[in-house]
Amino acid sequence: MIGAALGAASAQKVETPVAIGIAVAQTSNVALFGQEQVAGAKLAEKLINARGGIGGTPIRLVYQDAAGDENSAINAFQNLITKERVVGIVGPTLSQQAFAADPIAERARIPVLGPSNTAKGIPQIGNYIARVSAPVTVIAPAALKQALKIDPKIKRVAVMYAQNDAFSVSETGIFQDTIKAQGLTVATVQKSQTTDTDFTTQVTAVLNAKADLVVISALAADGGNIIKQLRQLSYKGLIVGGNGFNTTNLFPVCQKDCDGLLVAQAYSPLQSSATNQVFVKEYRALYKKDPPQFAAQAYAGVQVFADALRVIDRKKKLAQWDLGDLRTELNKQILAGKYNTPLGELRFDKEGEINQKEFFVAQVKMKDAKNGSFVFVK
Repeated sequence: MIGAALGAASAQKVETPVAIGIAVAQTSNVALFGQEQVAGAKLAEKLINARGGIGGTPIRLVYQDAAGDENSAINAFQNLITKERVVGIVGPTLSQQAFAADPIAERARIPVLGPSNTAKGIPQIGNYIARVSAPVTVIAPAALKQALKIDPKIKRVAVMYAQNDAFSVSETGIFQDTIKAQGLTVATVQKSQTTDTDFTTQVTAVLNAKADLVVISALAADGGNIIKQLRQLSYKGLIVGGNGFNTTNLFPVCQKDCDGLLVAQAYSPLQSSATNQVFVKEYRALYKKDPPQFAAQAYAGVQVFADALRVIDRKKKLAQWDLGDLRTELNKQILAGKYNTPLGELRFDKEGEINQKEFFVAQVKMKDAKNGSFVFVK
């Protein structure tokens, strides 16, 4: 099916507006992230088209719900490739899904930009796979090191992670390596599922291990419940959360118990570039709040596609390209370019791995039971 679609695509001219696929989670518990990604992508489309699109040709974002499982992501990619004839895809939301869906795009020679796929091995899936999300190897250690600055007496660390999620498994490995490299003791390792709601057994084990710090790799829904149950069962120490906690949609889950959570982030609204300040201003005007990391990364994904398409359009108008040829040329240009995004200046290496300069650590400060903010610490 994909092979036939590829052959057909090569004979088709590019339609206008230029279609870019957005395959993120709009349903399931992963929608806590996907909602923010949709918000960032929609703002990118609005601003890009307001500035003339691609040499006067507008872009059109085509959305497919990738939900939170592999089959949904595969179906989303197939629909975007064969039915919607997009030039490229931003998605999916989870690394677990990327390992299943990205090979489909690779076989069809469709460029993909992962907006939140931070597990090891994502860019290595193929020549057409890149990501605008910094890998877990870069992000994970920063929050742990910040916890040690806050409490130098930390010696024993409990690790908790979702064993059925590829990202969480990848991230916890980095966390555990960093814990040992800092001369700390891994007091206990507790596993769970992303679909779990009762963590009494795991939390009891953490308390019995007399941990000074808890490090959690999970998604917002299950991770928020872990935090809540840790506090309800009288754990008093610091908590470090992984990239799955980088959403304000976490706050209604763990509520006041979110307070004090440490999270490393690949984006800050305080980043001083002119590009980011415009993004923050427009995001606040549209959504009445500061942009979170997942929104900024999705915005950056759409922007990278648009910036690369502009370079191509200046050489040869997009309407003159065959779709298959344009997809191949677009992939080459993405890897060759430099992009001033809300995340800062981005480049890609030859494998599609992101080269990003600035990273941050935030601590959650709750205002009330459901509202809070990420306060950036030095």
